[in-house]
Amino acid sequence: MEYVYAALILNESDEEINEENLTGVLEAAGVDVEESRVKALVAALEDVDIDEAVSEAAAVPAAGAAAGGAAAGGDEEEEAEEASDVPDTTDEDEDEDEEEEASGEGLGELFG
Repeated sequence: MEYVYAALILNESDEEINEENLTGVLEAAGVDVEESRVKALVAALEDVDIDEAVSEAAAVPAAGAAAGGAAAGGDEEEEAEEASDVPDTTDEDEDEDEEEEASGEGLGELFG
């Protein structure tokens, strides 16, 4: 995942995303850089408009939440009560995240 973060840092600072710059950011962060992963990421991002991709990714959860809230149309008080009855699943959520990472889901798994 740190490879993708490094590419996002370069994009945010208006630097070219190339092997040299990506390697520099990763080394500055103390990451043991794998040249093949750097090359793969640079190649994968060659024709990608990162700003547009980030905007689209941010819009999807917001649209889903809005659609879900509108479809539910329920009483906010009832929803608050139901939320208070939900058991704490923080540990389960972390386990699920680890399982997703291990199973290779997501773009981040391609590069980090």
